[in-house]
Amino acid sequence: HFKISLTLKQQFEMKKWLIPVIIIAVIIFGLYSWGKGFNNTAVNLKETATRSWGDVESSYQRRNDLIGNLVKTVQGAADFEKSTLKEVIEARAKATSTTIDGSNLTPENMAQFQEAQNGLSGALSKLLLVVERYPELKANQNFLELQSQLEGTENRINISRNRFNEAVEPYNKHIKIFPNSLFAGLFNFEQMNYYKADAGSEKAPDVDFNFK
Repeated sequence: HFKISLTLKQQFEMKKWLIPVIIIAVIIFGLYSWGKGFNNTAVNLKETATRSWGDVESSYQRRNDLIGNLVKTVQGAADFEKSTLKEVIEARAKATSTTIDGSNLTPENMAQFQEAQNGLSGALSKLLLVVERYPELKANQNFLELQSQLEGTENRINISRNRFNEAVEPYNKHIKIFPNSLFAGLFNFEQMNYYKADAGSEKAPDVDFNFK
């Protein structure tokens, strides 16, 4: 009887020891599952935003290509202002060379990218104003076709920028809300930057394609 009682007591002591172990194991498993779910969702949201940024750059690259063709057409006009053309060519070269890897969208990199693109928009606006003095260019079918394509590309740029910002928003919310914010630092998920308008401006420089 004594031996049986001792065995039961030992079993009871063993069960007491197992209880905290089981509790700790459940907590660890819960944290693992929670962390895994947070990480996978954050990865998917960030990938979507990064892919959207690729669409932004693709739209701007299309505009750069069209402007290159536009410059070639304008160069064929007699006595066209060389200084205006030079400004567009240099601005286009800067805009084309200024790119950002989707994984490195820092405020500084995005500011440089936007500055380069806006510089090209300004140079293009000046070129189109000068074209007003060249009737043969305004009637050139190739020039008119490029002008129409540029209009459409400006719309595509605005759409792609808006979609990028829309993709960034759920990612930023996901990593900032509590308690997800605890895992964000642990897994090195940082807030992504929105594509913002210039200070004091609601939009990029306007490019007027409507000749009179």
